[in-house]
Amino acid sequence: MAELGAPLLALLAPRAGERILDLGCGDGTLSLRIAESGASVVAVDAAPDMVAAARARGLDAHVVDGEVLTFDGEFDAVFSNAALHWMGRPDAVIAGMARALKPGGRLILEFGGGDNVATVKAALIDGLNRRGLDGKSFDPWYFPDDAEYRARLEARGFTVDSIALIPRPTPLPGPIDDWLDTFCESFLFALPEGDRAALTAEVVEAVRPRLCDAAGIWSVDYVRLRVAAHLAERP
Repeated sequence: MAELGAPLLALLAPRAGERILDLGCGDGTLSLRIAESGASVVAVDAAPDMVAAARARGLDAHVVDGEVLTFDGEFDAVFSNAALHWMGRPDAVIAGMARALKPGGRLILEFGGGDNVATVKAALIDGLNRRGLDGKSFDPWYFPDDAEYRARLEARGFTVDSIALIPRPTPLPGPIDDWLDTFCESFLFALPEGDRAALTAEVVEAVRPRLCDAAGIWSVDYVRLRVAAHLAERP
């Protein structure tokens, strides 16, 4: 995801002297690139191991829940890449981002939207349904379309400069089993440990016709929602 963040960094166009919040910073790869512009970066993530990795890069990084941001009018921009779809209370997140920004501050975001990973998600839900569970109830993701997210932003005082869903089928570096183990724990952990491998195997075979090419290269059907917005200046 960090490697795919270059267009978003270009949209951010950080400048020396700016103060920028990286929300959902992960290991700090993109935070470091922002800092190289001369901007002052505060990197936050809910995962302590990711924050430790960001700190190891020399970044000002903190363990923070993105749904309860407490910053108040101190940032020129809020930046977030591949993180907001993990936060299930979008209005709370948007309110926190608005509060964190200075008047006129900008918001530069990219995260899963629309039919992101729809093929895999459908197979996981079907697999749990066949086992007598409500598969949808284990879905950890928030994938809004552009109209929905625009409305949420405007309700919190943002002017949306651009917003678009971007299909981005993405090749994986290895088998899709590894991707499932990394990103789909919420579904897999609905089952006892001894039953998870069978669900994974079923999902792999269900998605193979659409997500594995003739050379055996797996991809995932990512769709990203890219947003640029800003707060109104105060009179």
